[in-house]
Amino acid sequence: MSELFDAVDALVASRAKLPPPAERKRLRAAHGLTIDEVATALRVRRATVSGWESGKTEPRPPERDAYARLLDKLAELYPADAAAAPVQDTAVPATFTTAPAPAEPRTLSTGQASEAAVMTATENTQTPAPAPVTAAPAASPRPARTTRPSSTSRRPGAKKAAPGGTPAGGTDPRFENGPLAVVDVEEGKVLAYCVGGLVLDVPAKSIPALVDWTLREAKLGAPKLSGPGKDADPLLVLTEAALERYGLPATLTEEERLAGRLPEGHKVVKQLARAEWKLTKRGFGPWARVYRPATGSERACVQLCIPSWHALDTRHWGQAAQLPPAELARVLGVYASRVMTPRGSTAVTGLELMTALHPPTRASEPDADGRRHSEHNPGSLGKEPVDPAPCEAPDGHPVLKDLPRFHVRGPEEKLFEEAYDWARPMTDAECTLRYLVGIDVNMAFAAGANGLAVGLGEATHVKAPVFDPKLPGSWLVDLSHVDLSRVKVGKDKWAELDASLLPSPFTPKGERPEGPAWYATPTVAYAVELGYEVRPIEAWVRYNNGRYLDGWYNRLRDAYLATMADLGVHADMAPEDFLAAMDGYKARDPELAIIVSAVKATVKGGLGKLRERPRGEGWRPGEPWRALARPTWRPDIRAAVISRTRINLHRKIAKHAAFTGQYPIAVLSDCVVYASAGPSPLDFLPYRDGVALPGGFKLGINPGLVKWEGTQSVLWGEEVRERFDAPELNLARYIKDGTVTDVDNGE
Repeated sequence: MSELFDAVDALVASRAKLPPPAERKRLRAAHGLTIDEVATALRVRRATVSGWESGKTEPRPPERDAYARLLDKLAELYPADAAAAPVQDTAVPATFTTAPAPAEPRTLSTGQASEAAVMTATENTQTPAPAPVTAAPAASPRPARTTRPSSTSRRPGAKKAAPGGTPAGGTDPRFENGPLAVVDVEEGKVLAYCVGGLVLDVPAKSIPALVDWTLREAKLGAPKLSGPGKDADPLLVLTEAALERYGLPATLTEEERLAGRLPEGHKVVKQLARAEWKLTKRGFGPWARVYRPATGSERACVQLCIPSWHALDTRHWGQAAQLPPAELARVLGVYASRVMTPRGSTAVTGLELMTALHPPTRASEPDADGRRHSEHNPGSLGKEPVDPAPCEAPDGHPVLKDLPRFHVRGPEEKLFEEAYDWARPMTDAECTLRYLVGIDVNMAFAAGANGLAVGLGEATHVKAPVFDPKLPGSWLVDLSHVDLSRVKVGKDKWAELDASLLPSPFTPKGERPEGPAWYATPTVAYAVELGYEVRPIEAWVRYNNGRYLDGWYNRLRDAYLATMADLGVHADMAPEDFLAAMDGYKARDPELAIIVSAVKATVKGGLGKLRERPRGEGWRPGEPWRALARPTWRPDIRAAVISRTRINLHRKIAKHAAFTGQYPIAVLSDCVVYASAGPSPLDFLPYRDGVALPGGFKLGINPGLVKWEGTQSVLWGEEVRERFDAPELNLARYIKDGTVTDVDNGE
């Protein structure tokens, strides 16, 4: 009889009434319980409790009865009507001690995915805002599927584009399943792993059919980032198993790798052609774009990413290509939600982000017949490329074709704004100290772009101009008279410095200029700031200008800060707490650490693309190359950003020297090395009651602030320089781990 009673109790428990998911979370947080504590008490996984609180899953016996009892007890203590204000989730730790738990895996047909995907999109979409930051979508393990739909329901074709007011980051029914999917084959079934643990069955038997399914049924993509812009095309990432299923090689041959694509005669390329799909000029390579010409506002384009063809560069994406499909979907999905859907390498994506935020055209106001036309979008670079000024053009550019063949341009003919690569021998006093400590500026080049006015159109040549620090351009001026031994460090405040221990702010190698040279506006403006008169000889200036990169900077800054916050490193931390949080932050969630690396590479690569050089293709000096056809081929913008970044760094170095009497022994790009009595940056940075020197170096995660790069001994530095007979070897290059390679002592 007792067995019957137990069976009845279990039956009643299986229907135990539970509050809504949001109320479950409120009750747990009100009592100060963590998800881990609840999971441990109920003997379930952390992700299981998370799924109950989000509404993705429902508890089943025997846990359901215990969970219901817990919630009933908490409801007695914290009734809903007593909650006048939202309860703060005090159970969320300030920093992660373990990696965020995976989301519950789900397998759905395309037709079944709709309702669940709306929840997923709501939880995982990140809108750009400086603060507060939200947690990244949780990674899903390679799903151990418990159900498999017998068939995939078909949907009608893609809906008409959403109105321009649709927020980029809100739930858009056209893109319910997220921006991308990783396509894999498991147990003979083709599956598409989307963000948030969603898994779709894929019925397509060929690449053309896969493209068609993606556009018609998969509901993949992302809303546009700017009003006049375009929605992001869906991205499919093909694993090696998917490549085999669709008749593609797992790796490219050496010839194909050098060409960057499959040959035109490959069967898959022919299949696409027969189905009337087109490929862009880069063909079917690691980042292939398959499309049909747009009809009106409707776009038919799918981006393919093939990791085994080296689409995900290990320098920027780490070991992302080796991740299981669900984990790879998580990494790329977080990047897509916070930056944009990848369009190629991080460099290509960085450049595309500029255009996505400032599209070249917009719809005009209706004319007399009520029709709208395409017109220039103010603040953008426009649709047509512009020629650089002769001083801004790199060697071999068509504007320099009349120069003698072997002519070498000097500073008076060529703008040369590059990052620092400077070092000096240590003084006797520095050699008595024990440590060399490197500090690194966070997102230095992004910070250099913030608030910078750049030219939006063609340059105008001016003779003997009056220098205007607000006017973007290139200036031929003699700055050899600027003496760094006495510089202005504030209003009516001058400082005496040892110029022999400082790099010059005007040249990448830190050498004092010897005569007239071309400089970008920020460099010349700094000479004026230091208190010296400048008289330009001539200039190429851009009267049509604006802060084109502000939106780009904000988007990348927010992506960086949000991801670092997920890793336990927050803005406005005390210096000691910041250094502790940065110690081993990558190990807290290696997948999110990949995103941090990719965001940084997006900044540097995007700026590098502004001055992209020829890439083979039979190019000869004096002839145009492919990149010149882009409106975003703008070496002057790149030069201005680098100039401002270098000047920002020198300003901090000078302020630090004036206040402390300490000088750097090496500077490489955004890394500065000082000799110190202790191994920590706090041993030489001048903090007073937790407050940093105004205008100097400050520890923190925000762009422009600094973090600890590495510490080595002074003996290590002297031994390395002696071993390679290089007294001015740039130790900033090796300060991180002390490993010395590729030494060039100038011989």
